[in-house]
Formats: sequence, C-alpha cells, structure tokens
Amino acid sequence: MGGVEEHIFNLSQCLLSRGHKVVIMTHSYGDRKGIRYMTNGLKVYYIPIKVFYNQVILPTMICNIPLLRYILVREQIEIVHGHSAFSTLAHEAMNVGQLLGLRSVFTDHSLFGFADLSAVVTNKFLEISLANCNHCICVSHTGKENTVLRAKVHQDKVSVIPNAVDTAHFTPNPCHRPSDPDRINVVVVSRLVYRKGVDLLAGILPKLKNCPNIHFIVGGDGPKRALLEEIREKNNMQDRVTMLGALEHSQVRDVLTQGHIFLNTSLTEAYCMAIVEAASCGMQVVSTRVGGIPEVLPDSLIILTEPTVESVYRGLMVAIRREAEKKQIGCMYMNGSMDGSVGACRELRRSGVAVCPFERNNLVANLYNWDNVTSRTEKVYRKVLQEKESTLGQMMINCLRSGVWPYLLVISLCHLILRFLDWFVPRKYIDRCPLDNPFWEGTVASRSRQSLNDVRVHVHPIPGASSAGPNGGKSNSSFNNNNNNSHRHSSKRHKLQVASSS
Repeated sequence: MGGVEEHIFNLSQCLLSRGHKVVIMTHSYGDRKGIRYMTNGLKVYYIPIKVFYNQVILPTMICNIPLLRYILVREQIEIVHGHSAFSTLAHEAMNVGQLLGLRSVFTDHSLFGFADLSAVVTNKFLEISLANCNHCICVSHTGKENTVLRAKVHQDKVSVIPNAVDTAHFTPNPCHRPSDPDRINVVVVSRLVYRKGVDLLAGILPKLKNCPNIHFIVGGDGPKRALLEEIREKNNMQDRVTMLGALEHSQVRDVLTQGHIFLNTSLTEAYCMAIVEAASCGMQVVSTRVGGIPEVLPDSLIILTEPTVESVYRGLMVAIRREAEKKQIGCMYMNGSMDGSVGACRELRRSGVAVCPFERNNLVANLYNWDNVTSRTEKVYRKVLQEKESTLGQMMINCLRSGVWPYLLVISLCHLILRFLDWFVPRKYIDRCPLDNPFWEGTVASRSRQSLNDVRVHVHPIPGASSAGPNGGKSNSSFNNNNNNSHRHSSKRHKLQVASSS
C-alpha cells in the first residue's frame, strides 16, 4: 500500500472518530466486489469495473455514470473528494458529482514535468478536470506551485495540507536491530520503479561491496527489481542485500525497526511518507533533495543529497559514520551502567552525532499528526459548502477556458444521460442509506455530534484505498454486505457526513 492509500485510510478513520460518515469508492480487486465494511464502520464500494493497466480503469466518462449517480444519491453525498491525478475513477466521480450539483475537492499527491509528451497530456486532462473543482489540496508547497502551473488553478483555490503518520504505531524498537555491534543495516522501502530512483541505488551497491559490515534490506517490488538482483549477483552481495518483495503496510514498521539508516533515492516526490515513517521509527534518514522533500523533515532528522550516485553515496557514508560514532557512545554508557539511557541521549545531542531514536519519534509526532490534518481538511469542506452551486452554463464556461472545446460535448452528453436517468430512475425511488453508523456508538463521535454543522460530505479517494486496516494496516473486519437495510438504527442523525471514494 502506497502513501496515497495510507493517507486516504487514516484521514477516513479520523473523520469517523469526529462523527462523520465516510464512504470509499474504488474499482474491484480480483474477487473483491460489492460492499465491504472495514475498521470503525468504514464503508467501501468495490465497483465492478475492469482495469486495463497499472490498476487504472479506462477513462470512458459515460459508462460509469448510472452506478456513480446511484451511489452518490443513495449515500446522500454533498462533496466528492478525489485523490491522485492518475485516478480515472476519481475524476469521473468528481464530474458526475458536479453535474448533480455537489461540491468537489481534489488532492494532488504527485509532481509532474512539463516537457515530455505524457506529462503534457496528463496536465491538459488535469486542467480540464479541475476547471469546475471547488478547491484543491496539495501535500507540500512545492506541490502547490506545480499544480497551479500545470493545471492552471488559481492559487487562492489551492491549500497545502501535508500528510501525517501514526507515531503511536511507528515507534522505535532497538531490540529488532542486529545483535552484532559492528553491523549497520540500511533499509529501503519503496516501489521498485524508475521514479523511485532504483537506478541510483543500483549504482551505490557496488561502491559498498568492500564494506562487509554494511547490509541492505530492500522492501518493495516492481519492474526494477531485476536490476537490483543483477547487481547483487554481479558483486557477490547475496548475503548482504536482502530482497523482501512486496510488503503489507502492517509489516513496514517491523522492517524499519531492523535498520539504522533509511535510504530514499526518489527522483521526484511531492511528499514522501516513507521518510516520515522511518524518522518516526528512530532511523537516520538519507534522501535525495527533490520536490517537496526538503519541506518534510528538519535538518536534524535528515541528510539531503543531490539525485546523483556520488552525492547519495557521500550522504550515506556520512550517516554510516554518525551511526558508528553513536554506537561507540552507546557502548560507553552500557559498560558504565544500564540506567544511563537518558544521559546517553543528552550526550548524543551535545555531540551532534545523532538524535535519540525516541526523541526523533517525539519530534515527528509534534510535526505531523492526523488530528491536525483532519481539522484543516474539515475547514476546506466547510468552505466549499458555502459556495454557490454551479450551473451547467457556468461549468461550460469554465471548460472553455481550458481551450479544449470538444470537451463541451462530453459535458453535454453526461448532463443528458443524468437527466434521462432522473426520468428513468427518479431519485425519490432510490433508497437512502441511514446517516447513522452503528459502529460509532460509544466512541468519540457520539460526543462530537453536537458541535458539527448540518452538512454532508463525500471524500473520493483513489483505487486501493480500501485495502488498509487499523493504523493503515490490512483490515480484519471486512465483510460482504449486500443488504444495507440491516443498519436501520434510530439514533440521532449525524451533522456531518463524509464519504470517501476512489
């Protein structure tokens, strides 16, 4: 599970705890279709739509209108929140929602260029899709500048709300580290694709083949895995480079706590969740200075390098030397007395060698927490709900500004299909789902209902959002539910309803 999916799941859980109703829409994954319920009653629609490449559906714009309309009406949605420029389903749902008179919010998690053909096409489609979007959210200031330029969105309609991390889950555990005092583990957890800088990692490995105490743990899978395995074989480093393959998000923390240094070699990144999780686990972080990464962590928690093999190698060697010095200081305290951990942390801070792992966790907890992210997102929701509903004419005028006149035909056709559906299947004949969630009773939500305004929100994430469980892990409470009428409870109506979809 990637950073976007984790963002969606954790945001949804925090919204649930505040008394909101959250619904996620995503395409089907194998045999997983229909409606599932996850942690704390998080409702997930696995829409039976075929994917054609990289878990993305074909952008038909019209084929999914009946089903999307049915879900939006049935769940009594007022805001559609789309995540990721690559999510075709998110853009289609935002378009249908706008034509139904709903508000829309879009969160951009990535950076794009302007020169290559794929970027030009993607940017133009994003400009068209966001022409009628009420508000945009970016995860970094660099991402905001990028979105404003490539999608031609007014900067006043773009807010910066970073990601966060569950620091109560991603905690240091020195007991998981190797017992050999001389061994230093370097951990890499990412998708093994070109954008994540796997070629840089492949260039670094041969430079460290003469350092027998340096071991690499690589978590993740992708088309570049074969390159790393080839380099490992060529340099006889099979016993020092461990390839773990794809990881469940619930397994990431156990992998991170085995290491001393976390290495990130991304070539482009709006906001890197992996380095925040690693810092929360008390690891030294070495990362390329690209995109929004310099904004994420303070200098005391990260070593920034240029995206070149030599620069990353030098930064990694600095971290290795710091780790060796830290071990020497730790051994002095261990040889003196077992109750000197507090003094050891102070000595590490004074020496400037490193920050105590548990202090790293506290620093990250103060910088990023989901309560703050959720509160800021709620302000965006309430702001867009105060805006007037756009008419069809206004939507067409906004699309004209993008310069793609044929798209007016698409908007018109979608509008006609929706009007036909209003006649063929009137909204009054669509059963409404209860606003109350039986899972909320006895939680913080039941105490927070009185302070919420009378609004209903729909958050629209990307494919894969529903694969998470508690604290971003895989849920063990999912189950099929084809009969939503079983949840007819007579408790009070919640003031703020939020639904997530993808």
